[in-house]
Amino acid sequence: MPIIALSILLQLACAVHAVRTGRNLFWIIIIVIGSFFGVAVYLLAEVLPDHLGGPTARRASRAARGLRDKVDPERHKRHAARELDISDTIDNRRRLAEHSMASGDHQQALELYRKSLNGMYATDPVLMLGMAQAQFALEMPGEARATLDALIAANPTFRSSEGHLLYARAVDACGDVDRAISEYEALVPSFTGEEGRVRFAQLLQRRGDHARAAALFNETIKRASLAPKHYQREQREWIDIAKRAVQEPA
Repeated sequence: MPIIALSILLQLACAVHAVRTGRNLFWIIIIVIGSFFGVAVYLLAEVLPDHLGGPTARRASRAARGLRDKVDPERHKRHAARELDISDTIDNRRRLAEHSMASGDHQQALELYRKSLNGMYATDPVLMLGMAQAQFALEMPGEARATLDALIAANPTFRSSEGHLLYARAVDACGDVDRAISEYEALVPSFTGEEGRVRFAQLLQRRGDHARAAALFNETIKRASLAPKHYQREQREWIDIAKRAVQEPA
């Protein structure tokens, strides 16, 4: 009985804190259903980061934010939507579009970018790149390629490795393989991370150039083996793809 009473007191205290501090009411459900575990998650994710300092606390705060994002993945999008309701500005629209993309709502992101690309922002490169990303995510590679072509024409000095990778992927998805290879050849040497190299290798593999594809896959594996642990963690998806590719028969 004392344990049950303690659980109820802690749940009540956390629920009151959540309401008074304007936390998402979803936390109350977690607190009530989770009992001690729900209380622990709430304290770690919402309370401790506000009361600690120093490197250890910052690491704990990052971990807590990651946990909070898993528990409530839509919170950033909701906050951006509220900000846009309060003030319909380009920056607020862009933020909501970015969070919509992150949450998988590509159609909403596309509509927000289209609405924003007007007047003095009609050729804004960041907005145009965002729209191209949304178009590609919606399986509209031709439209994404056209948007990126327009971006390059209007902003010849704009540079974005992510945008260049998206352009190579869009060109490939349109069936223009030779142009895609040319784009990847220009992109890979300066691209940060392994995605560009691995995607290029996959394209070469599909085209039947297995020797060159294998060389790129092996380069990713070698680079990863020499890289710091944090890089290996960040690039795990692409490293694993490269390892599987070299293990499979051509």
